[in-house]
Amino acid sequence: MTADGWQPSAVQRERDSYRRRRTVRSAVVAAASTLVLVGLAATAIVTSPGWERVQQTYFSWDKAVDSFPAVLEGLWLNIRVMLVCALLILLLSLLIAVMRTIRGPVAFPLRLLGTVYVDVFRGLPLLLVLFLLGFGGPALDLSGLPRSALFWGGAALVLSYSAYVAEVFRAGIESVHPSQRLAGRALGLSYGQNLRFVVLPQAWRRVLPPLMNDLVSLQKDSGLIAVLGVIDAIRAAQIETASDFNYTPYVVAGVLFISLTIPMARATDYYARKQGFHGAGGML
Repeated sequence: MTADGWQPSAVQRERDSYRRRRTVRSAVVAAASTLVLVGLAATAIVTSPGWERVQQTYFSWDKAVDSFPAVLEGLWLNIRVMLVCALLILLLSLLIAVMRTIRGPVAFPLRLLGTVYVDVFRGLPLLLVLFLLGFGGPALDLSGLPRSALFWGGAALVLSYSAYVAEVFRAGIESVHPSQRLAGRALGLSYGQNLRFVVLPQAWRRVLPPLMNDLVSLQKDSGLIAVLGVIDAIRAAQIETASDFNYTPYVVAGVLFISLTIPMARATDYYARKQGFHGAGGML
């Protein structure tokens, strides 16, 4: 009985008991099915004819310990590239999204420029952009710009990802109801003030989860700069592998990337749940 004398009815107690039994039953079934699936997969791998050779080639503990410092140092480069590129991508993509949402015939060149940019860099494979800029950029010998592969590889990441992120920003901006813009204009706000204080705060809240997903993808794709010879985590693993053709350093690099990606993904899910983005359409 509670402090005010109220206590649930017999029907309510039976309903709560039924829900608890359903929850426990669901947890037991989920755990059992997961164990069965993992067990079957593990059995299939361990009992395969080539498992012993794969174990020696990909899961050598001594090789993992030896290669870990070099791969970790390369991963630190990946993290720095991701952070710098992410900041530049946010600024450039937001500018492109605003250019694409400006109304009026006088702004047509800006909308056309933004549309062409998105169409071109969203249509080109990232690996192709890396090759074109990584090998062609230094050959231009532009004054004031470095010739390092790291710079041009980062530029390729920024150009490609900005096209995708700009569309995410544009979707968020256009999702703001027109009444919000009209209310801002009725209060005497200029176009820029309306965009800054009314539209962008609402758009930012709505696009933050997909932006986090793009950040996770950027963290993984930062490893593609290894094709230009930059010694990141993947390139470091390749160098370590070349000495004895033991591929354990690749597994080490994969584990390190996953150790970064999973917390970022869970942080995105947590924020989405906290903001009520999950389940907004009802549970099925």
